[in-house]
Amino acid sequence: CHEFNFAMNLHVRTLTSITQISNNSWNQVLLAGQASVPTTQQVVTPFMRHEFLSSLEEAGCVGPDTGWQPCHIVVEDDDNQLVAIVVGYVKSHSYGEYVFDHGWANAYHQHGLDYYPKWISAIPFTPVTNSKMVCRYPNQQDEIYALIKNELLSLQAQLNLSSVHWLFVDSMTSDTLSKQHFLPRYSVQFEWFNYGYLDYQAFLQALTSRKRKTTKKASEKLQRAGIIIERKCHQDINSDDWEFFYQCYRMTYLKRSGHEGYLTKDFFTLLLERMREHILLVIAYKGTTPIASALFLYDSSALYGRYWGALEEVDGLHFECCYQQGIMFAIENKIARFNPGTQGEHKILRGFEPTYCRSYHQLKDPDFHRAVEDFLIREKQHMLHYFSQTCDLLPFNDDFLTEYVSKRTQLLAPDNES
Repeated sequence: CHEFNFAMNLHVRTLTSITQISNNSWNQVLLAGQASVPTTQQVVTPFMRHEFLSSLEEAGCVGPDTGWQPCHIVVEDDDNQLVAIVVGYVKSHSYGEYVFDHGWANAYHQHGLDYYPKWISAIPFTPVTNSKMVCRYPNQQDEIYALIKNELLSLQAQLNLSSVHWLFVDSMTSDTLSKQHFLPRYSVQFEWFNYGYLDYQAFLQALTSRKRKTTKKASEKLQRAGIIIERKCHQDINSDDWEFFYQCYRMTYLKRSGHEGYLTKDFFTLLLERMREHILLVIAYKGTTPIASALFLYDSSALYGRYWGALEEVDGLHFECCYQQGIMFAIENKIARFNPGTQGEHKILRGFEPTYCRSYHQLKDPDFHRAVEDFLIREKQHMLHYFSQTCDLLPFNDDFLTEYVSKRTQLLAPDNES
């Protein structure tokens, strides 16, 4: 551990395991930071909780020999009270990040340089916007970042890190990093927003007549095929349900990628044990036989679609379980937004809107830093064009677009560009 004194009597140190900090201390900082700042600026998700991160470690999904070595940074006061936390990892590869820099790594290799190890602030295998730096006193964030910056510089020298990366950061962390010499990178995801719908039918009424009919027909087709969908939360999720979900997860990864997935059965066991109140499980039955399942995490402000798997292929079942059921759940529980996961223009036709995601990058080698900066400037123009194109595909009727969505897309444009 490295320690630096600050005028406010704060100290910074690096953790090689989140278990070096108690569950309560870690989560209290999340709660305090979230309570002090509007959720549109500081986004604290269930994936930031101690329970989620410690489960990844204890189940062996991250740690030695995985390429994800925990390297969290914490700031404490003289009374050892936790003041700020940063989720971080030293990486020996770029898998499981969803902000793709393999081309940068190849360029380093071609010039006889090592791109790995690198340090990233990210939630493993989770491409969800988060406040990667959470402060108990958010108005001190810039000052606290100065301590964190010194720690990162020390780590960079000690571990010979090629670069520092902050992935999927919220607007508050973005404001802090944009004042430093970090390079911004933009990507696009698709999210559903709850505009105060009274029920699912009210949402359907916001769609064009054609899209509304298409959505209804897809659900009716599943009903005629004898498909029954159940949503389960909290104590309604039993061990058989969980075992079936893991079977779906494992088989889908085997079919798609030839391996059983990044997350182990032990991880999912710990997740249900520790975070049951944040879990939504959707199970599809053909008659009485379960055939597919989708896992979501949620809190009072957002729903996050994570994993899907099916033991039998049924047309339209993926859309129903992963998207329509999530929208219904969000409306019923007055959840403001629903992030269904990465990629997929097909989500637009289901009522999901394009949103920008931000990451920040700083490369130690000045020549490579400048080369990446040039690449990102050009890439940003493509992202802006792509965002504009996807906005043209939104399935809402004209009245709805005029009153709500046009304002939303303006607010979500990076650097106030649209």
